Amino acid sequence: MRNIRVAAVQFEHVAGDKRANLAKIRHFVERAASAGAEMVVFPECSITGYWFLRKLSREELAALAEPVFEGPSSQALLELARRHGVSIGAGLIEAGQDGKLYKAYVFAMPDGTARRHRKLHAFVSPYLTCGDEYTVFDTPHGCRVGILICYDCNLIENVRITALQGAEILIAPHQTGGCRSRNPHLMGLIDRALWDNRERDPEAIEREFLGPKGRGWLMRWLPSRAHDSGLFLAFSNGVGVDDDEIRTGNSMILDPYGRILAETWKAGDDMVTADLDASLLPGSTGRKWILARRPELYHPLTVPTGLERSTRELKFQE
Repeated sequence: MRNIRVAAVQFEHVAGDKRANLAKIRHFVERAASAGAEMVVFPECSITGYWFLRKLSREELAALAEPVFEGPSSQALLELARRHGVSIGAGLIEAGQDGKLYKAYVFAMPDGTARRHRKLHAFVSPYLTCGDEYTVFDTPHGCRVGILICYDCNLIENVRITALQGAEILIAPHQTGGCRSRNPHLMGLIDRALWDNRERDPEAIEREFLGPKGRGWLMRWLPSRAHDSGLFLAFSNGVGVDDDEIRTGNSMILDPYGRILAETWKAGDDMVTADLDASLLPGSTGRKWILARRPELYHPLTVPTGLERSTRELKFQE
């Protein structure tokens, strides 16, 4: 890997309005390119919108979906990547050639190529099919990238396997924070009035974003994903109104020691950039731990316990 400048964006999407969301993406791509970034990453479902998807029928979801690579949104990302000389990652609902619907993330590169990750742990709709492949690939920027979408990143096995496949930078698009939960130790709803009043009282909403419903929750686990596997990590998240919840943003970029290189807790659209120092990778703690692995001991990780449940069942019973 060589040194590279990366940007991570948070923005408030418009549910179901791909044109409006792509307009925001264009705006931030221009900003990122002007700031010297070679890679800019956007949140999960940043093109289509997210939490409202759970209310859609299969027919409505299929009407919102489009093919990846050949579809208009993928083509728009590829055109932007070529024009500005940057790689761009953004999320949408994919209409697969197999007739199934997927939660997908497209990574368009300035050389005209693109890659796709299908979320491994899709849960927002019963009509979505979970992906079954890890997505790790070389880029024209001289670095190897892996992608895990939101809940994919929560499971430590997914991050470790992505690292074992050679990823140096983990792209981690999310729609999280401010989530409804019956668990008193896990996030919780943010009062819509605090968001609506954010310009008159920014400190009130920022306290929520920085507290246990937002950044405080992220700090329990997100840095360890970078640290334990020796990866740079670009976390891009939704912010603001997401149907009946308020997303907390907190987009950030972390180094392979789990240290935050850049972050925002702004209650609104924002972008952070950071220069990734490739020299940090070889000596990082996580890289050494990978070298110390004893794979002959890990067979139990591949054996079902009988306790496994679908992500959708777990999420909607919280």
